[in-house]
Amino acid sequence: MTEAQDAATLQELLDSQPNFVAFLFANRKGSVVRDAVQRQPSQFVQPEFTNWRDEQCAWRQTVALYDQSFHMTTTIARGADALPFFESLGINGFKTFGPEKARHFVSCGPSGHVIGDGILYCESPEEVTLVGRAAGHNWVQYQAETGGWNVTLERDEIFSSNPAGRRHVYRYQLEGPNAFALLENLTGAPLPDTSTFQIITLTIAGHQVSALRHTMAGGPGYELYGPWDEGPAVKEAIVAAGKAFGLRQVGSMAYFTTAVELGWIPRPLPAVFTGDELHSFRKWLPATSDEATWSLGGSFYSPDIADYYFTPWELGYGHLIKFNHDFVGRDALEQMVDGPHRQKVTLVWNADDLGKAFASYANPQELPARFIDLPRATYATWQYDAVKDSQGRQVGVANYTCMTWNERAMLSLAVVDAEHAAPGTELTVVWGEPEGGAKSEPWLEPHRQVEIRATVAPH
Repeated sequence: MTEAQDAATLQELLDSQPNFVAFLFANRKGSVVRDAVQRQPSQFVQPEFTNWRDEQCAWRQTVALYDQSFHMTTTIARGADALPFFESLGINGFKTFGPEKARHFVSCGPSGHVIGDGILYCESPEEVTLVGRAAGHNWVQYQAETGGWNVTLERDEIFSSNPAGRRHVYRYQLEGPNAFALLENLTGAPLPDTSTFQIITLTIAGHQVSALRHTMAGGPGYELYGPWDEGPAVKEAIVAAGKAFGLRQVGSMAYFTTAVELGWIPRPLPAVFTGDELHSFRKWLPATSDEATWSLGGSFYSPDIADYYFTPWELGYGHLIKFNHDFVGRDALEQMVDGPHRQKVTLVWNADDLGKAFASYANPQELPARFIDLPRATYATWQYDAVKDSQGRQVGVANYTCMTWNERAMLSLAVVDAEHAAPGTELTVVWGEPEGGAKSEPWLEPHRQVEIRATVAPH
């Protein structure tokens, strides 16, 4: 048995590897599109209900229904310290947070780099729920177990890893220009005026439904949630009434492209692999955690794993930082405030260069470009593709790439130096891994790197 196989914790695994970036590059890769499809139970969420192009268009043109019940981890914190506990970990301000409110929660490590984000829901001052990716939940759980807080945590894992075969609540999202009219038809009453992240209560199919004013792709919408067993009846009523409003159910292929239209980078590498302050956390975290088993990939490669970390400003969360409370990472962030910050941008790929990449697949006389899946091209959990300026200098990384039929374009969410972030700036995305994918064998086919011209899109 190898040292890596013997490791019980993330720290032991790190200690066993001369280069942990190389270790993560060698983890399983593949079509993230297919992985996403396989994680959703097809009896509820099909890969495509019509086709992914039609489903993407629905959230811009009519109304789309996403079933979000299966793919995000949930942690419920209960106890007298539930609110102050999350306040101690979040960069956000909490002065206006309370019952019937939600919040985009962002947590950092002591270095000021992002560990995870998610949505916080306040059911009562003593019950707060976090929904998001596992890395942020692991950090939260560790802090609750070791920090002396008067809270108890209950984890509700994603459906594919959930031994109960059910979740605590269903979650549906209605989004699009017809979403509000459809909800008024379902409830038989006008919707009250609500602000973003406000939670109201509606009645659908005889059931009380919590409705969060929220968007997944940038359009008007609500997230609907309630007790798991009531989900089928609520969904049936939505689908039936939705026929008159042009409703499309969104399958798992289209759903995971909403982020590129919203401008949300969903998979930054959690900043937990370095720093003495996090040593005890890494000893607490098992070697089987997502932090150890998910994959790094892309054309950007650095042996220093800290080069893959992001600050809140780089992910577009600078406006969320509030220094009116104590939280992990506050001191480091205060020192960064007046420094330079890279910026999050959307890059529009050049259609001719994209076409050349596709053409290489049908030419047996040349080594092809790395295969591009549609609609989501990302093939590693944490994908970092190098972005260069007109002089060939690296000025950033592209982290999430998808085709959107609404824009008829391939888009990348990227983080670039501020001087290259202005709309209209011409940049280049390097597609394909160093050494023809040798660092990711056997998961990737032999290929060559290609350069795709890309333009910074308007805000």
